[in-house]
Amino acid sequence: MNLDAKLEALLFWKGEPMSKKKAEATLSCTREELEMALTALDANFVTRGIRVMREGDDIELRTAPEASEMIEKLTKDELMRDLGKAGLETLAIILYQGPVRRADIDYIRGVNSSFILRNLLVRGLVERVTEKDTSKDGVSGQGSGRGFSYKPTMELLAHLGVAKVEDLPDFAKVKTDLAAFEAEQNAAYNNES
Repeated sequence: MNLDAKLEALLFWKGEPMSKKKAEATLSCTREELEMALTALDANFVTRGIRVMREGDDIELRTAPEASEMIEKLTKDELMRDLGKAGLETLAIILYQGPVRRADIDYIRGVNSSFILRNLLVRGLVERVTEKDTSKDGVSGQGSGRGFSYKPTMELLAHLGVAKVEDLPDFAKVKTDLAAFEAEQNAAYNNES
């Protein structure tokens, strides 16, 4: 498989922005080779429904601008539907674990959550923050700076009738139970190693 095909697969799998540096490391290529692969993808996508989007050092696969009318209609239709079990499950994870990375949400749910997260983002229920802005414990400026985490929006909290996530039902108990479960899992993993 050539590099541009591998890059396409990587960006499709990631489902969110990825730094060029991370793409280089994952694909074991140089910046020049990556840029050539991006140029090849651009050429291949000219007549297709997706494009490689660039913002600073980040790259991502997105729908083509020419498809915006259709995507807008589909988005409106999607917003009119109920969240469903998967959406509610993901919201609960973000509310009680947030800020939380997509990889952690995927791990907890056991499935890829990209579509659900995009749906929640479009509805304004969650927001994506860079990890340099937040850390696992929510302290500003303590994150790794690599990737994104998801947290509830103020609009979601207002809709739920709470001023902060700590006001959610059984928040302290759920956090304690989750911490205990995580400690058990880590201990079990360390004992296996």
